[in-house]
Amino acid sequence: MATADALARVDHLVYTTDELERGIAAIEALLGVRAIRGGRHPQWGTCNALLALGERSYLEIIAPDPGLAAPPAGRPFGLDAGAGSRLAAWAANGSGLEGIRVAAAAGGVVLGNVQPGSRLAPGGAMLEWTLTDLRVVVAEGVVPFLIDWGRTPHPALVSPKGARLTALRIEHPDAARVSAMLHAIGCELQVDVARSAAIIAEIDCPRGHVTLR
Repeated sequence: MATADALARVDHLVYTTDELERGIAAIEALLGVRAIRGGRHPQWGTCNALLALGERSYLEIIAPDPGLAAPPAGRPFGLDAGAGSRLAAWAANGSGLEGIRVAAAAGGVVLGNVQPGSRLAPGGAMLEWTLTDLRVVVAEGVVPFLIDWGRTPHPALVSPKGARLTALRIEHPDAARVSAMLHAIGCELQVDVARSAAIIAEIDCPRGHVTLR
């Protein structure tokens, strides 16, 4: 399992779904906490909903936005493939992302270029951040992309409370390679050998202790 220091690097988990309201309902049934809509991402053709998993960690439910066209390169996280609902990715927090990206490359982990992101919250506030390119998927998504919220208040602060991430682990056919990649970016998570890649989160919530993958 992840140590407390490793869990502190978990900015958010990305749960994909084919339709946002369906995903919100599924997570509410599982955790007993209802996510609130976060906003739309015109650059990615997606919309999301959020619930807190700690003081500076949250679960993002993300789906194609039917009112937005898919970008030429397609939506991130395999959303255009109709793969169903799952933990498809996660984000690690950091500052000075370009320096982390360069150091990761020196350690053999090629992340995407650092780029800006933004969305308009339902209340009218503009949220802005920087992150590594979501289209650069490392080890089937079990190696995180990086995000820095800068001066924007962290989304967990205004997301529904009641759930807490207590552990995060990874499964992958090449566990040793993935473990080395995570080490190179300072994320010391447990990585187990398995037939396919997966992100497994342990969450304490009103429904008890729940496993989400």
